Amino acid sequence: MSLESAEDPRRRRLLDDPLAIRALAHPVRLDLQALLGREGPLTAADAARRLGISQALASHHLRQLAKYDFVEPAPGKDNRERPWRLVSISQSWSDAELTPEGMAAADVLEQLLAERALGQLAEWQQRRPDEDEIWRRNAGIGHSGVYLTGEELAALEQEVSDAIQRYVAARPMDDKSTRPPGSRLVDITRIIVVLPDNESAAKEDESPAGKDER
Repeated sequence: MSLESAEDPRRRRLLDDPLAIRALAHPVRLDLQALLGREGPLTAADAARRLGISQALASHHLRQLAKYDFVEPAPGKDNRERPWRLVSISQSWSDAELTPEGMAAADVLEQLLAERALGQLAEWQQRRPDEDEIWRRNAGIGHSGVYLTGEELAALEQEVSDAIQRYVAARPMDDKSTRPPGSRLVDITRIIVVLPDNESAAKEDESPAGKDER
């Protein structure tokens, strides 16, 4: 089955191996993954030139990504050319929390992704004044606070994920032929934080065990 098939299960990958998650949690590897998504198959030499790193470094990190099935060799123009291409176009690690090792690996990856998102936000803020209104008004940070049950949060997250996934599936990021005229790569990083239950904490403070009995 070709990579272009929407039914290829490898294209949407659930990461549950802590070693694979840790392998992805590296700035150069994330850069390589994003570059192959934007440009399609590239050789290590081409990737190195675009990222401003050595070919040896690009080759090393591409091999590490291939070891954990994030990239794979692609057909070249001749026997000398050895390009690489993405295997999966989206990953999730919701099952990683099932083990302490998986949760620790996911924590590292999420911290790195958050740092990258903040860097991209700062860069966007520099460019924003020169962008068209449609891009300015719909990019940046939105913030909301709302009381939800666990089940409601799960349903909301699924709705948002499904809405994004429709575009991801219809327009694989490494398939330039699916990109509509005027489209641009949009990086969407969702950060959802569940705050402490202050009511429960207050009750604990009011209980005999929570009082200072000096």
